[in-house]
Amino acid sequence: MSESTATCTRYLALGDSYTIGEGVPSAGTWPFQLAAALRAQGLQLDDPQVIATTGWTTDELAAAIDAQAPEGPYALVSLLIGVNNQYRGRPLAEYRQQFEQLLQRAIALAGEDPRRVLVLSTPDWGITPYAQQHGRDAAEVAREIDDFNAAEQACCGDYGVAFVDITGISRDRGDDAAMLVEDGLHPSARMYQRWADAALPVAAGLLRAASTT
Repeated sequence: MSESTATCTRYLALGDSYTIGEGVPSAGTWPFQLAAALRAQGLQLDDPQVIATTGWTTDELAAAIDAQAPEGPYALVSLLIGVNNQYRGRPLAEYRQQFEQLLQRAIALAGEDPRRVLVLSTPDWGITPYAQQHGRDAAEVAREIDDFNAAEQACCGDYGVAFVDITGISRDRGDDAAMLVEDGLHPSARMYQRWADAALPVAAGLLRAASTT
């Protein structure tokens, strides 16, 4: 690890609507809540630089990284991407390949240190009021989301990257109005807090371990 990586406090959050926080102030999104919680534990980490937009698929995120050209190293890089690939009916094999390419880029941006990369699983939107109103089959969405997440988790295992499963959390009270913003689809700050709580011990462990070597 380079000295600049060891002393860096920058955080890069890559994703889609679940990272940018559609309908939620920045402070309420899970990356900002996670950064604040890490600081509360005495870890030095800036608020995240976010490259994410509602609706992005894996290839669109890759194009945005090209366009914005973030410069590493970052102390922490998080990645949460895939729901729009599933929503648009894109092939699982394509997703697996493009996710791996994004994971490789995330590792590079983390100073080539996979211990500084954190992946969150794709949440399940199939139980939301939006899905119900649009006639989507919740069981089918769940199966496809599970397949995408299995591909993510296997890829993370291959590269030694931490994987945090928040899909079960998204299914628990995922149809509760308090856990959603007004569109009945995207999570509220309260749901994002639950995701951040799940990611916190993993992220804290990663930062502590990486800083001691």
